[in-house]
Amino acid sequence: MGRRVSSEDAAERLRARGQRVTRQRRLVLEAIAGLGHATPEQIHSAVAPHADLSTVYRTLELFEGLGLVQHTHLGHGSPTWSMTDDDVHVHLVCRGCDGVLELPATAVADLQQQLVDTVGFAIDLSHLALTGRCARCRTNQDETS
Repeated sequence: MGRRVSSEDAAERLRARGQRVTRQRRLVLEAIAGLGHATPEQIHSAVAPHADLSTVYRTLELFEGLGLVQHTHLGHGSPTWSMTDDDVHVHLVCRGCDGVLELPATAVADLQQQLVDTVGFAIDLSHLALTGRCARCRTNQDETS
């Protein structure tokens, strides 16, 4: 997997694009970098009381527009946000433990090509999340059955 953009790299990218690196923006960057995949509410909890929830949402929109962060829908509820990777990856989300496993996009290359070939549909892999059960939860389920 590629190198994840750090909060310091993101701050430099903000400056290079003529954006100010305010305290709130720096705190949001650090929260996203530290939390991994996090909802706006989780990010807000990490930065409160220094930024309100609307500031978090506006900041996330700005950062996404600048390519610093990306959002993914990992299930029901709010999307989760993470720092942008150098490489695109897909997410495997366990319905048992809510764990998230990241895989390189090459892991689903055959599926991606099959969809293009059969129905002409190109997957946006940066937002792809597949749900199921991880090995541990499947083992635990088998033991209780």
